[in-house]
Amino acid sequence: MRLPLLTGLFALLLTTLAAQAEPWVELAQPQPTRDPAKVEVIEFFWYGCPHCYDAEPHVAAWRKKQPAAVEFIRVPAIFNQRWAVLGRAYYAMQQLKLGEDVHKALFEAIHRDRKNLNDEASLTEFFAGQGVPREKFREAFNSFDVDGKLGRANQMTRAYGLEGVPTFIVNGKYRIDGTSAGSEAGMFTALDQLVAKELKAAK
Repeated sequence: MRLPLLTGLFALLLTTLAAQAEPWVELAQPQPTRDPAKVEVIEFFWYGCPHCYDAEPHVAAWRKKQPAAVEFIRVPAIFNQRWAVLGRAYYAMQQLKLGEDVHKALFEAIHRDRKNLNDEASLTEFFAGQGVPREKFREAFNSFDVDGKLGRANQMTRAYGLEGVPTFIVNGKYRIDGTSAGSEAGMFTALDQLVAKELKAAK
């Protein structure tokens, strides 16, 4: 009489282990995406993170392979004031319509050149070196638009339950990070799997 019960418990255990083995976390509270017609991929990052710096060329290569139905969005993770300063720099960069070359240059200045860019003054000088007039950068850095975007990034960092960076969110439903995927390569494999799954579901 106990055999069916044991069989059922074993099946439940296997199901639980299989769920735990997935290289992502399915969010208990999915978040709305910007465009429901597309599969949204968010990368949470921080310019001060060496793992984000190492992943950057792989992110760029991955983006080039994606179809038009996939929308990629960067969001600076905000865990404290130190992170917020560089997050503000990212949104100032957006407002000034600076390209990927400046995004890459900021990463390299911090990690390759070991520059201490952790306040408005040092960042103003960095961007001046990229051809941005100092006053123009300061205006963008302290603008209401950047304030609003930074506040939203702060909310998103908490809504998605981030524990570190880089972290990827697929379609507001799934979270991928180094812990869930086990490695940088594992993160991109998981990204491919989830994007394919969501694209198929959208057909």
